[in-house]
Amino acid sequence: MPTSAAGSKQASPRNARAPARLHGFTLLELLVVIAIIAMATAGVGLALRDSGQASLEREGDRLAALLESARAQSRASGAVVRWHLTPQGPGAFAFDGLPPDALPTHWMAEGISAQPIASDGQPTAALQLGPEPIIAAQQVLITSNTPPGRSLRIATDGLRPFAVTSP
Repeated sequence: MPTSAAGSKQASPRNARAPARLHGFTLLELLVVIAIIAMATAGVGLALRDSGQASLEREGDRLAALLESARAQSRASGAVVRWHLTPQGPGAFAFDGLPPDALPTHWMAEGISAQPIASDGQPTAALQLGPEPIIAAQQVLITSNTPPGRSLRIATDGLRPFAVTSP
């Protein structure tokens, strides 16, 4: 290091003009840290998704697929098919007009109940699924009995397939 002592080199003007090194983070480093924090937060948010709502949505999709399958089998065979709840409990239902064990007859998740509803919004005993290709507008309200109570509506207008709609 140059000093003012005899024999020491003097600082060159080039070194005198060199800027002092600033301490801190660069913009790129800050962006990388923020991106890592955002990905970790998203991962935690997805991991904490409400499993009760997810199971209700799965049951709604499954019931819509079962109703459409029964509707297709009814049209193919020409037999009248009805979907209704059975007295074995809130978790059991049946498809009249189809061979036994043709389709599942219970919910996969516990605490799910259903209520068939006619086109005018009044509760009904059963849904008529065929054999005509065009049926009356019908819907089923499925409810989760686990707190907090949630519900989904599976509906058709008679032309379109059964699908999950908002409650």
